[in-house]
Amino acid sequence: MTKSKKLDFRMGEFVVYPAHGVGQIARVEEQEIAGTTLELYVIAFDKDKMTLRVPTHKAIEIGMRALSSPDVIAHAMKTLKGKAKVKRAMWSRRAQEYEQKINSGDLIAIAEVVRDLHRTDDQREQSYSERQLYEAALERLTREVAAVAGGDELAAAKQIGDVLDSRVVPVPVQ
Repeated sequence: MTKSKKLDFRMGEFVVYPAHGVGQIARVEEQEIAGTTLELYVIAFDKDKMTLRVPTHKAIEIGMRALSSPDVIAHAMKTLKGKAKVKRAMWSRRAQEYEQKINSGDLIAIAEVVRDLHRTDDQREQSYSERQLYEAALERLTREVAAVAGGDELAAAKQIGDVLDSRVVPVPVQ
């Protein structure tokens, strides 16, 4: 039996769990499950009042990762500045793709969802499901940007908002 590669996270370290976003390693514990002793990361998601236990040997397989580097954050911000790419596919198909991107844990893919679903005041209204997906992606992006920068979510939200607002080219008044 080959021992699968395992990530080495420490207590107090922030990590990204693909389906839930940024959490913090509360502790590493051993637990006996079905007669087998497993080493588990206990991850706290304080904002969601949730705790997750992930077997350490499964962390890579499920896509758990360390926070993005400042370079990846910069790339995500550049992605936000880009032009929205909205496919002509049916909404249900696009919504499914957005959901997959959000749950991939890939910060650039999440930034693409924020960019593509961002609306300015003068654009058409978003549907309820569009708004839900936009807010989920924005929250994931904001939390990771904040965690990388030291934890200030308000500053991260402002930084992201400023980047999104900078895309908007004002239409000259005639």
